Amino acid sequence: MNITWYGQSCFQISSTQNKDNHVSIVIDPFDENTGLRVPRLQADIVLITHDHHDHNNIKAVSGQPLVIKGPGEYDVKRVFIQGISGYHDNAQGAQRGDITIYTIEAEGIRLCHLADLGQKELSSIQLDKIGDVDILMIPVGGVYTIDAAEAVKVIAQIEPKIIIPMHYKIPKLKIELHNIDKFLKSLGIKKPESLPRLSIKKKDISSEETKTILLQP
Repeated sequence: MNITWYGQSCFQISSTQNKDNHVSIVIDPFDENTGLRVPRLQADIVLITHDHHDHNNIKAVSGQPLVIKGPGEYDVKRVFIQGISGYHDNAQGAQRGDITIYTIEAEGIRLCHLADLGQKELSSIQLDKIGDVDILMIPVGGVYTIDAAEAVKVIAQIEPKIIIPMHYKIPKLKIELHNIDKFLKSLGIKKPESLPRLSIKKKDISSEETKTILLQP
């Protein structure tokens, strides 16, 4: 499995379960109004967590993908996807609306993308649906989502094996967010592992220690 981050909440996940079954998933493609270069993307599946311009640029993705935009259970080419209702704020969506959290199972690996989570903590119902997580993609930039300290608390609720922070300030981004430093300081990390993309198999995931990996957009 290969995981690439393009900035904001946009990821591409490429999974090959056998020589005849390759699946490409794009999550939350953004538009040029973010200030970031819109990547050329191709996918079999596009997941949209909510209908904001920095998360819903479906036209940027070629390949006539299946578009999933809400809660439910989906089984596509032996990839199991679950959409879970959540909130963009800590007032049950009254300020910024709803989001969809996604879990993805492929190659024996379970991923969770927390979208623009604004809840300071997850509910027991959400946690039950999320279940055990190998790789967690979590917003940490505050302002429009949970901030660094709140992200650490949500991580403690989920207890993932690998953490990939997202939705924080990076060069050229016009949206004002906090940078990654506060989050790393909250975790006590001075030299995080930084990669252009994460290539991983189930056997590479250790249950002994939680790792934080920064992906380079």
